[in-house]
Parts: sequence; structure tokens; C-alpha cells
Amino acid sequence: MKVTLALGLAWLLAACTALRLAYDNADTYLFLRVNGYLDLDAKASDELDERIDEFFAWHRRSALPQYARISEEAAKRVSKGLSREDLVWGYDSLLAHARQSLRVAAERIAPLLDRLTPQQVANMQKRFAEDNRKFAREYLRGSEADRRKRRAKRLEERLEDWVGNLSPVQLEKVKQFSERAPLYDELRARDRERMQAELVGMIRERAAQRRLPDWSANWERGRDPAHLAASERLRQEYYVLLLELDKTLTPEQRSRAAANFRRYADDFTILARRAGAEPPRK
Repeated sequence: MKVTLALGLAWLLAACTALRLAYDNADTYLFLRVNGYLDLDAKASDELDERIDEFFAWHRRSALPQYARISEEAAKRVSKGLSREDLVWGYDSLLAHARQSLRVAAERIAPLLDRLTPQQVANMQKRFAEDNRKFAREYLRGSEADRRKRRAKRLEERLEDWVGNLSPVQLEKVKQFSERAPLYDELRARDRERMQAELVGMIRERAAQRRLPDWSANWERGRDPAHLAASERLRQEYYVLLLELDKTLTPEQRSRAAANFRRYADDFTILARRAGAEPPRK
């Protein structure tokens, strides 16, 4: 199985970047994750393996070159200093590619979903319930003040991955963002349950091949208007934060952020070139 191969190759791949290593083993992770929900037999597991391979072959060939171009362009924009137009461009670019990838992935998996048994659907629902409890522990636990502090901490860690240690002034801006931006995790939790119920209903109707690709690519359809409004307000507040932080970046922080984007561009390019170099799988 792939997981054994992945572990065996980990040491050989130690010189690669974390992104390349993660991507090279993403098929293994996805296989284990999906099969954990579907509880497939041996024959269906082999089919799932093949369908995941088909998706990643498409992704390397079609999606990764686009990611490389976006990352290279992002490096140029960060180096010059960000504008609101830059942020909108980045968001729209990522959203468009996410929709495309989800549609293709859904097209690959849908035939398998249409053949699930009632027992397998019940297993999926059980795993959804476990995921929802985990979400609640992570995002719904504690007072509103505690949850806002945890959100600020998560954001601080993500930003420092990109620019290095934040200054006290920058940390205060992150704190202020978390205090003013909407906290709508309850709405997110309800939306998760809505989508899970819609997916289960689709599978029970044997309608995945007909409906899943468009449903996956347009996941926000059917959302509570309050959720949509809160999500949009959060995005606008996040733009404000990023523009404020951009004005405070040191030359070293800006250089590090641009270098990170260029490194991702290089990694995406290297991964994309492997699309035609790998022998067909047995």
C-alpha cells in the first residue's frame, strides 16, 4: 500500500521542500482519508486508488502550472507593496482554481459514490458526526473572548510563517482584527451539517454523477444569508488587516514573504514537470 512506500521514501526525500514532500504523499493521505469515510472493500479500494491517481495526474498537468504563475505574480506584487486590487486578484484567482479542482475531483469520485451501500453511507454519517464534534471542540469551545484570542493566535502563527516574527505593533493589529471581525463559527457548523446532509441525500438518490461536480464547485449555494454576510464582512476586514500590516513590514519581512512565494512557484513548477516523467502505475 502507498503508506508503506511513503514512509520508506521519506528519508530519501528529506532534501525536498515541505511542500513537495507533502504533495508527493497527498495521494496516500487522500486515499486513507476517503476510504476511512467510505469503508470500501478491496476491489472498490483499488478503484478509489486509480481514481485518485487520475485526479493527481490532471492536477500536476493542469493546475500546478497555474499555481506556479500565480505564486510568481504574487511575489512581484508583495515586493512592490500590496494594494486592495492585489488582494482581490489573489482571492479571485485562488477561488477560481479551487472551484476547478473540486469539480474535477468530484467527476472522478462520483461513479464510486453512486454505488455505495446503505452500510457505507451510515459509516460516512458516523465519520461526519465525529468531524463535527472535533470542529466544536476547536472552534465552539469557551467564551467569545477565548475564541477570539485563539483565532488571533492561529492567525499570528500563519502570518509569521510568511514574514517571520511579528513586531508588537503588528501583533496588536492582529489582535484588533480578531476583536472586530465577525465570529460566526456557529453558522459555519450549521453549514457543515447542511452540506453533509445534502451529500448523503445525493448519494442515496444515486445522483452523484449528475449533481456532485456542480455542487462541489459551488459549495456556497444554499448557505444561510447570515453566513454569507458574515463571511463577506470577515474577508473585507482581513483585507484591511493585510493592508495595514503591509505598511509596517520591514525590508526583511517583505523579502521573506516574496521569497516564500517564489519558492512555492519553483516547487509547483518542479512538481508539474513530473507529470509526464512518472511511469504508469500498475
